[in-house]
Amino acid sequence: MRPSIFPTSFLVFLLLACQSADPGSPLGSAAVKGGTGGGAGADRITVYGQNIYVGTDVDAIFAALVSPDPNDDLPTLVQQLLVLQQTDFTARAGGIAAEIDRARPDVVGLNEISRIDVDLTPLGLPVTAHEDFLPELLDAIAARGLHYAVAGEVQNLVAAPLPGVSYIDWDVVLVNTDRVTVGPGVVERNFTDNLGPVAPGTNVIRGWVSIPATVNGRAYTVVATHPESDLQGVPGIDLLRAAQVTELVASLPTDRPVILLGDFNDVPGSPMYQVITGAGFEDVWAELRPGVAGLTCCGPGDLAGGSRPGYSKRIDYVFARGLDGPPGRVMGQIDRFGTNPADQVQGPSYRLWLSDHAGLVATLLTPASAGR
Repeated sequence: MRPSIFPTSFLVFLLLACQSADPGSPLGSAAVKGGTGGGAGADRITVYGQNIYVGTDVDAIFAALVSPDPNDDLPTLVQQLLVLQQTDFTARAGGIAAEIDRARPDVVGLNEISRIDVDLTPLGLPVTAHEDFLPELLDAIAARGLHYAVAGEVQNLVAAPLPGVSYIDWDVVLVNTDRVTVGPGVVERNFTDNLGPVAPGTNVIRGWVSIPATVNGRAYTVVATHPESDLQGVPGIDLLRAAQVTELVASLPTDRPVILLGDFNDVPGSPMYQVITGAGFEDVWAELRPGVAGLTCCGPGDLAGGSRPGYSKRIDYVFARGLDGPPGRVMGQIDRFGTNPADQVQGPSYRLWLSDHAGLVATLLTPASAGR
């Protein structure tokens, strides 16, 4: 199955973006920005982006469903459900809530917030799974005395490939209600270009949530998004991602700072990356941690703990536009979360990484002239 044909306007935009970006620039070309100090009149916003991870390899299930061999569907599903039991979202939610407690972000952008309902007992298989990530995570956060609420969410993937099997995925934005006011104009939208139906009962779509947030009297737009991931046997996914983020950046305001959070499923220099940087966004990690690889993906699918998560690429980002300080660049600090063995939690059989992705926590300074 091939992605839909992209409109001419997208191809023109992509060409301009590729010309304006400099994919050959070394990661370490930018100077380190000075901590969180920003001079008189500077405010700050702290954001946390995290692909929560469904807890099993959904792409492997999709690949089996897409393949012409029907005999691999059920065995793959059962295998991945057994993995899901071991990756214990209840334990992981507690670890993620602990990080939110530590960082106290103003805004949290989450990918792969999932609802899973499986009962294969009618097929003679003693396999069941019932998970609802969002209320469980909110309960874990509230148990720490924190006040976070859903500001926006968009439903993405929907899969019901077999009787008794249902999986739904959302992107969600949470805000700290003690410090953040969410104005009118929340956007919860699916992309125009998507893979769409890839197998009976399986619709692969993506989207974004955009919220107007006021923090300390300053106006921002914060976005959570999760463009398409690679799916074995489907060509042109990199261009599909580029089409998706083209639609996203075209929808965003230019009269206030904008921050993008998410698992963008592609590396620096890719067509997706060039579209975003060509639209005036800065890659916050590259600006604030020059020369540091900052790998974010992908850890073991069973989340089995160890001394290192085994990441090999950087595909999770914080992008910012309209937050340039006196050096003409974004200022503040950014770090990864979930890469240290101390971040692990105890699962049913072994210690777990919190996700197969690192989270990113960034505190960004707002120049006095921005967002008023």
